[in-house]
Amino acid sequence: MAKDSSFDIVSDYEIAKVTNAVESTQREINTRYDFKGTKAGLEFTDGNKTGVTITGDNRFHLDSIVDMLRKKLASSEVSQKILDTSKEPTENNMQMKWELPFIKGLDQEKAKKVTKLIRDNYPKVKPQVQGEEIRVSSPKRDELQAVMQLLRETNFDFPLDFTNYRQ
Repeated sequence: MAKDSSFDIVSDYEIAKVTNAVESTQREINTRYDFKGTKAGLEFTDGNKTGVTITGDNRFHLDSIVDMLRKKLASSEVSQKILDTSKEPTENNMQMKWELPFIKGLDQEKAKKVTKLIRDNYPKVKPQVQGEEIRVSSPKRDELQAVMQLLRETNFDFPLDFTNYRQ
C-alpha cells in the first residue's frame, strides 16, 4: 500500500512580521506631513497583539492608515486578509477610532467551505478537520499540489497558509 502524503491548511500569521508592519506604520504616521497636529495613531489593541486600534480626526485618516498598514503587511509577505474590517469606526469627542481584530484560526463554517471545495474538485483527496486546521492527505503528491494551487486561486475572505507538508 502506498504511503499517503499530507499537508495542513491553517489560518494564521507570524506575529513578528505583523509587529514589524505595525511599528513601521507607526513610524510613517509620525513622519507624514498630512498627519502633523492630528490625533492620527496606530497601536495594538491589547498585550497579546490580537488586533490594532486606529485613531484619527476623520474617516480619511483612518482609511489612509489602514492603506499604509496593508502595504507594510504585503511587503512582509503577510496576508492582508488578517485584518477584520467588518466593524464600523466609532466617533466621540471629535476623534474617530476603528478597532481591527486579526483573523486567526479556521472555525467550523470556514473549514466546511474549504473541505467542500476540495471534495468537489478532487474526490480522491481526503480533507479532515482537526480543531482549527485541516489535514489534507492523498497517495499522489501531484493531487496535493493541485489542491494547494486551487486554494491559492480561490478568493476566500480569510487567510490560508499551508504547513507540515509530509511525503
